[in-house]
Amino acid sequence: MLRIDGLRFRDFRNYETFSIDGLHDLTVFIGPNAAGKTNVIEGIQLALACGSLRGAHTADMLRWGCSSARIEARLLSEARDLTVGVSMGPRTRSYDLNGKRKRAGEIQGMVPVVSFSPDDLALVKGAHSYRRQALDVLGCQLSAAHRTVRRDFERLVKHKNALLKGDASPALLESVDAMLVPAGARLYRFRHALMAKLTACMQEAYADISGSQELVETSYVPSWESDAARRAAEASPVSFAYDRAQAEASMESALRARSAEEHARGRAVVGPHHDHVELFLNGRNAASFASQGQQRSLVLAWKMAEVSVVHAMTGAAPVLLLDDVMSELDAARRASLTAVLGRCPQTFVTATDLSCFDGAFLGDARICRLGE
Repeated sequence: MLRIDGLRFRDFRNYETFSIDGLHDLTVFIGPNAAGKTNVIEGIQLALACGSLRGAHTADMLRWGCSSARIEARLLSEARDLTVGVSMGPRTRSYDLNGKRKRAGEIQGMVPVVSFSPDDLALVKGAHSYRRQALDVLGCQLSAAHRTVRRDFERLVKHKNALLKGDASPALLESVDAMLVPAGARLYRFRHALMAKLTACMQEAYADISGSQELVETSYVPSWESDAARRAAEASPVSFAYDRAQAEASMESALRARSAEEHARGRAVVGPHHDHVELFLNGRNAASFASQGQQRSLVLAWKMAEVSVVHAMTGAAPVLLLDDVMSELDAARRASLTAVLGRCPQTFVTATDLSCFDGAFLGDARICRLGE
């Protein structure tokens, strides 16, 4: 099993240079706000999951005044010694493995990661795009097919949007839709299946965290089922179980029905880039009715479910990245999260101080102080 042994940054975020080697099972980065703790976690996710923890643009990750940046993560196992590199320019990002250029898709999934930060409360309260992105970040680490179909679909949507803004001919748009439909149906089905796996694990995790009998349910509603999406947002869970042919037929029908709307708005409005993902507690939409405590428990259950799904699908637990979350959790939720650490081979944690940790949690942790 590959583990992260060392990290190197050059001109990444606030770091001119940063290096650390001999990383432990548990590494805790301690320091004041703006010391660069989150940047370390972001660098790990960028190198291994090929995406920013904060969804940042590449240009925003370059140190002020610099035109390039570099991240390297050394990965070790009994049989392998690998270095994953990420080189960044203002508008470019490229990956390499032991110096040989690789596509991002060849890096994703080598060492799966699950990250958890205070911003993840958006999994309950935020826009659907946040939950769609969370599914794709996980799915792309677990499945090469998920990576491929997501990439293909996003390219087709970008192309279609350009054509709609340019007032392209109906024949040209129909030819793009003919490619968009199978790609969109496949992406919907990948996400739908992954959401079902997560939901089953979330139900168990939420019960453990809260000690309650509240029922966790989810709805993944495709964009072409707009009436059902409204019902899910306002009332109770709805579910769909389309096979591929049914999904393609439904999406194709919606594209025809909303063609005039797409032309008027100058962008594609039908497809999995507008799917709805909802969370429910006891049949009520959590975004509207969950208390703050219930929201925190749901987010923690989602993250614990990600760990379980990675383990179930790959046979190995992921690296866990916890960015300043211990201070956000009460003692009971902290204990639930601590229990997950025993299932993960490596965990990286950030905090402003050690007061939110007990001795049992820290154990043999390596404590790294930043900004001093």
